Amino acid sequence: MSFYQRLVRDTAEARMGLISTPIIQGCLRGEVSLPSYLAFLTQAYHHVRHTVPLLHACKAALPATHAWLEAPLDEYIAEEQGHDAWILDDIRACGGDAEAVRHGQPGHATEVMVAYAYDSIARRNPLAFFGMVHVLEGTSVSLALMAADQIQKPLGLPDAAFSYLRSHGTLDQEHTAHFELLMDQIESPRDQDDIVHAARAFYRLYGDVFRSLPLPQAQAATAQAVPA
Repeated sequence: MSFYQRLVRDTAEARMGLISTPIIQGCLRGEVSLPSYLAFLTQAYHHVRHTVPLLHACKAALPATHAWLEAPLDEYIAEEQGHDAWILDDIRACGGDAEAVRHGQPGHATEVMVAYAYDSIARRNPLAFFGMVHVLEGTSVSLALMAADQIQKPLGLPDAAFSYLRSHGTLDQEHTAHFELLMDQIESPRDQDDIVHAARAFYRLYGDVFRSLPLPQAQAATAQAVPA
């Protein structure tokens, strides 16, 4: 079994914890609202704006034995530039206040996820950041394009409101193939364990971001009607 296959296998339960969040499941059933989508874009902006800085931090913290990862990280950095601007454009296309989002603060769950990413690089192992890459890009491939369609049709939003979901979902199909090849070059058992550990944590942390988003009203009313 390759390391990438092990990563997928050993994080499958954590991945299901993310996918089973009420807002994701509701979205896949067509239960959507503009406030929920804007809330998603807001939190996406506040973690995506850290992607390039995190990649730079990961590269700077690499030990000499891992210098071979510098070129792949440079490719990621070049490809991830400006994705936060896509999100602000989407917010504007939805009628939202992009400048308020730009100058605002992330939600608690988003702030904790970003902080954990920086902490993992600085304290545990810079390669732990690949656990976050696995979670965010893997989720984009499987959900982003489908979610964009489910959100756009009932809300009647323009194509310009989905540049992040659609472009990111398409790009991450390519990234995932490259990521698999890259992970299969990670031979150190400690590095492998740290990446798996981080991926499990990021599935939970990213799930908390989705759990923090407001549910569409009909879905929220159903959730309140269910006895605790």
